[in-house]
Amino acid sequence: MDLGIAGKWALVCGASKGLGYGCAKALVQEGVNVVINARGDAALQAAAAQLRSISADAASTGGKKPAQVLAVACDITTPAGREAVFGVAGGPGIAFDMLVTNAGGPPTGDFRDWDRDAWIKAVDANMLTPIELIKTVVDGMAARGFGRIVNITSSAVKAPIDILGLSNGARSGLTGFVAGLARSGIAGHGVTINSLLPGKFDTDRLASTHQAAASKSGKEVADIRSAQAAQIPAKRFGNADEFGAICAFLCSVHAGYMTGQNILPDGGLYNGTF
Repeated sequence: MDLGIAGKWALVCGASKGLGYGCAKALVQEGVNVVINARGDAALQAAAAQLRSISADAASTGGKKPAQVLAVACDITTPAGREAVFGVAGGPGIAFDMLVTNAGGPPTGDFRDWDRDAWIKAVDANMLTPIELIKTVVDGMAARGFGRIVNITSSAVKAPIDILGLSNGARSGLTGFVAGLARSGIAGHGVTINSLLPGKFDTDRLASTHQAAASKSGKEVADIRSAQAAQIPAKRFGNADEFGAICAFLCSVHAGYMTGQNILPDGGLYNGTF
């Protein structure tokens, strides 16, 4: 299936590894030009080099023009970081057709141990920063008649996890905001906003939750990992490539009638009808 988005521009946050990288990879394979962002410059530049190679391979076999890949290492949660991303290449900035928001989850733990600063940091990274990014791009998307915004949140929005209280709260706030915005006037101008709520994907974040669970229970990390995989109907953890494919579809011309949705790729773990 041709997703119909070759030559467009996407901003993908948290794209040096994990699910963000998976999304960027899927988009460049479709000929989408990407600006990728993360804090660590070395890892980000390595990811950019990999994406350029993947894009060249995809172009040679699929007849598409190779996608451009620009990397901006900065803290996207700060005004200076956002200015750097939107002023990329030293010009007036790129008119983004797609935005994939993504931030590392806040620390695990017990809510009794979190002070106000911990909550403010979590809300800033996982709610307010995506809103600031959306605010910057959404009107331009509407004016051009096409826009795709995908927020990477967490399955904990739908099925809260006790040790992820900071994430449960901050990401749920973003989900509520997006629910209203997606159904506002922008929907009639070709702009969709959806969220991906990943379940247990084999990433560094999953490894950290396994470590936290092991520390809390006194069990071995390997035992925690095996037990959690066994609970998933698919009997495995997800991988970044299949997550990226879902993201790319949501960014495609074929997903124009999907907006305000919370999509839960979790291998069937969530045990509910709605």
